[in-house]
Amino acid sequence: MSNAGLWLLAAACSMWLATNWLALSLPVHWRQVFVADEVAPGYLRTLGWLALAVSVLCCFKADHPSMAVLVWFTLLPVAAVATAMTLSYRPALLRAACPAFLRAR
Repeated sequence: MSNAGLWLLAAACSMWLATNWLALSLPVHWRQVFVADEVAPGYLRTLGWLALAVSVLCCFKADHPSMAVLVWFTLLPVAAVATAMTLSYRPALLRAACPAFLRAR
């Protein structure tokens, strides 16, 4: 796999983590996944935005700016739909996207 392919893979993974973390930062989704009365840690939303920024940087490392923007805007709905479908059908799978240090407070 070329360097561009690895950067695109990193962008896709970062985008997937970003959408998962942003969804988990909402109390309703946090309770849906962890079945607890606790609320999501406040920094989860910040981590989600940082992961989005990382995905943008990975896209710019992989391609020319015009193509990088197009790829990033293509990855965004794909990751968002994947997260929404996971929340709809198997919310417990999102526990894997939330490392233990994010759950522990």
